[in-house]
Amino acid sequence: MRKRFQRVNCILRFVGHLLQMLGLVLLLPLIPAALYWGTNGEGWRTVAAFVIPAGISVLLGLVLRAVFRSETLDTTGSMLMCALSWLFASALGALPLVIGIRSGYLNAYFEAMSGFTTTGITVYCRLDDMPRSILFWRALTQWLGGIGILSFFLIIVFRGSGSHHIFGAESHKISAGRPAPGLFSTLRILWGIYVGFTLLAVAILALERMPGFDAVCHALTALSTGGFSPHDSSIEYYRLTGHQNYRIIEYTLTFLMMLGGINFLIHYRVLTRDFKALWDNIEIRYWWRLVAGFTVIVMIDCLVKTGALEAVFTRGPAIDLGEAERVFRHSVFQVVSVLTTTGFTTKDISSDFFGTTSRHLFLVMMVIGGCVGSTGGGFKVLRVAILNRLVLRELFKVRVSDRASTALVIDNKVVPESEIHRVAALFFSWIVLLAVGGGITALLSSHGPFESLSGMFSALGNIGPCYISVQDMIDLHPVVKLTYIFGMLAGRLEILPVLLLFSRKVWR
Repeated sequence: MRKRFQRVNCILRFVGHLLQMLGLVLLLPLIPAALYWGTNGEGWRTVAAFVIPAGISVLLGLVLRAVFRSETLDTTGSMLMCALSWLFASALGALPLVIGIRSGYLNAYFEAMSGFTTTGITVYCRLDDMPRSILFWRALTQWLGGIGILSFFLIIVFRGSGSHHIFGAESHKISAGRPAPGLFSTLRILWGIYVGFTLLAVAILALERMPGFDAVCHALTALSTGGFSPHDSSIEYYRLTGHQNYRIIEYTLTFLMMLGGINFLIHYRVLTRDFKALWDNIEIRYWWRLVAGFTVIVMIDCLVKTGALEAVFTRGPAIDLGEAERVFRHSVFQVVSVLTTTGFTTKDISSDFFGTTSRHLFLVMMVIGGCVGSTGGGFKVLRVAILNRLVLRELFKVRVSDRASTALVIDNKVVPESEIHRVAALFFSWIVLLAVGGGITALLSSHGPFESLSGMFSALGNIGPCYISVQDMIDLHPVVKLTYIFGMLAGRLEILPVLLLFSRKVWR
């Protein structure tokens, strides 16, 4: 019997390790609580909102480590542990919202899962009036989830056996290469780049005269491609309030989101002066083409909608350069934000600024997502490239001979058939989950098919904006919210670890 449940023992012991670390992290928002004491409801309630969950997390972690002793973890166990860890982290990460702002637990759990998975869908409004410690916690959950909760756990507190399995269970299931031999050397480099970029982002935004607290929150959520902002109007807040540098802030955040959406191995190579990395593999070439192509299409769509393009062809007045810059700025910002699955907005994607073509394209971008090895969500650019090459290979076989045996080659390497099958299975799973989530939303809400599908696109693609307003998101049926929670976790962990939770055999 003991042997039968050995995997459960392993999993719960590792979860105990994680919860102890989470308990310490939960104390970090006490810093803004002290700095902003007495403003926006900051006080003893918000202190309790973090101290109590921190105590529960540490105590629960100690109990799990004391009761469950086994230290051996295989690949399947790592996947189960990965899914459970994100569920536990979100369950405890929701408590500060319940205590601090008296939120219902389902909404708080939804928000915490949206944070840790860097999705960015929110069920809260009036953010500008919230305690700063709560807003900081929302941003911090996204920053931790950017590279991964478990990778943070591995580099900070754990050096036991099974580390490679744990890292592989959470990271993207397709080879992205490593900047150095050895798991912990790799993690140190990745987190070093991530922390360095975050500090640089804070400094740049502060120099642009963004308020210090806002600079920290936006740095945490831009690099993690999370999208939580401390303002209801997101990045448009700075234009609406007349900030003198709002344009340069938007360009800066566009650049930061792009950094988050690119494979961190590319960053490492560039930082070590290997500038060929910006074009020498198929994924990064696809990435630049997608960003440029989508931006051009969205710009043309916006210019057509405003009538500016028609004026040129009818020999009317030339396009105003200021208007052209505005259209370009909003277009490239929104394309990068959606493609990297960040979710910041300078214009609501459902607003009249964007035409019908752009709105449909945004859904396509949500599915594609960022690069493998990035903090972005989505299906991943490399997998899109593999599917594209797969279609071309099949067309070639039809033209030449159905007996032709042609290997699929990406960057001068043969892609194993097992990887092709995995990509195809993952794509099919995405389609099924999108259809099921959209159907549940349509059945249990008053939203039409397009809006209903966009909600599940947003959850599964780990991107915040969709065609359901925040107020409507708050009012959604609990079953729809639970569906989106499942979608957010499945999208972040790439489905398989989450589906394993429902298999009885793997728990034995």
